[in-house]
Amino acid sequence: MFDALNSNLERYMDLLSARQKLVVSNIANADTPGYKTRDIDFQTEFQNAIDPRQPQPAEVSGLKTKNDGNNVNIDRESRLLAENDLRFNIATNLLRSRLKTLRAAIEEKAG
Repeated sequence: MFDALNSNLERYMDLLSARQKLVVSNIANADTPGYKTRDIDFQTEFQNAIDPRQPQPAEVSGLKTKNDGNNVNIDRESRLLAENDLRFNIATNLLRSRLKTLRAAIEEKAG
């Protein structure tokens, strides 16, 4: 059970890292004519966590497009960065807690 949870946490953190890169790319291209915002369908990708493939970014629909064809919304991307950071911190703390528990169990058994 410990290995399965750790594997899921690792995949979750990989998805968060991939999303972070996409959001940063979106922000970097906020003034690029014709650039379309990309994101990961986070829920679907996490449910497919068994599949080791890279997450598949897709254009985000429903965003307001500027005259130059760009649809990056800096407010949305900033919110996603903050949300992603919070999720990554939670996952890191959970993994750290799991490792402390494992270390304590090993030290107790050895002692």
